[in-house]
Amino acid sequence: MRGATLALADGMVFEGRSFGAPGERVGEVVFNTSMFGYQEILTDPSYVGQIVTMAAPEMGNVGTNALDQESARPHAVGMVVRSLSETPSNWRAEQSLDGYLQAAGVVGIAGLDTRRLVRHLRTHGAQMGVVSSEGHSAAALVERAQKAPGMEGRDLVSGISASAPYEFSEGMPEIFGTERPPLGRRFDVVAYDFGLKRAMLQLLVEAGCRVTVVPATTPAVEVLARKPHGVFLTNGPGDPAAVPGAEAAVSALLGRVPVFGICLGHQILARAVGGRTYKMKFGHRGANQPVKDLLTGRVEITAQNHGFAVDPDSLKGRAVVTHLNLNDGTVEGLDVPDGRAFSVQYHPESSPGPHDARHLFARFTRAMAR
Repeated sequence: MRGATLALADGMVFEGRSFGAPGERVGEVVFNTSMFGYQEILTDPSYVGQIVTMAAPEMGNVGTNALDQESARPHAVGMVVRSLSETPSNWRAEQSLDGYLQAAGVVGIAGLDTRRLVRHLRTHGAQMGVVSSEGHSAAALVERAQKAPGMEGRDLVSGISASAPYEFSEGMPEIFGTERPPLGRRFDVVAYDFGLKRAMLQLLVEAGCRVTVVPATTPAVEVLARKPHGVFLTNGPGDPAAVPGAEAAVSALLGRVPVFGICLGHQILARAVGGRTYKMKFGHRGANQPVKDLLTGRVEITAQNHGFAVDPDSLKGRAVVTHLNLNDGTVEGLDVPDGRAFSVQYHPESSPGPHDARHLFARFTRAMAR
């Protein structure tokens, strides 16, 4: 393997070995604490413009396969790992992680001290960085990272959202080949594509929904013209305040039809009722975040991937905070009773992660059945 360098905007530099595609990429350097599911993470559109550091030491051991894709391709621009397994050992593996990233044009760096890097990001915050295998000096890479635009104020959704409406009817994959009876369809749901993960739509189908996906810029009047039973707000990358027209569209839907939002969709719903959002120091990315449901007292372990959060004080008189993160007290869920809407910051569809919160899809169908 050829050498590679990771340089952060604050001047910290790490040396390692190149894997995946050769070249140089600029992105926000973040970390994910999941021990598994690297392919789902890489193909989650929420990672647009980011270099993801995997905190767990061993990556690549199960290879990659077509069924574990959350979208058509990886959206992370770079990957950082401690130890890369070059020979996958899993009956579902179709390609190595190295080969998969080479084919997708994603630059990787292995062999560096990811514990040190994660601690640095936790202390100093997620920041812009450059991963390069082109032999440029550390000083030149740091300077490039310092000049790169940050995530705040950037519209990252428009470049990845659907260009036209389409129907989605695919249920969850049966990896063991077990046959199931045909799924019933009771509800018509319009899903705004802010950068969706496939598992979200699959679980809506499993819950009995006919799903129509529409571009992020679709006006509310066009959605209502379809006469849906409910509207779903998907996850997506970046700053919710920078998504063109999203707040206005969601605001116009409130009270007209049940609305369910996840991650970026949660943040957009909060802004649609007059709330504020802010950039977090290093965000939540992983499959082990404890969240408390304030209505039931139940604690769920959740999968998360976000760098922005909702300001709870801005929701007073506008929405009810329903869930809190037990690690740092940030808002993890809200309810807009008069608007027939609710949302969560975490990922109930998991992929990867625990299934503790998948009951929320049934909550959405109950709201549509009223």
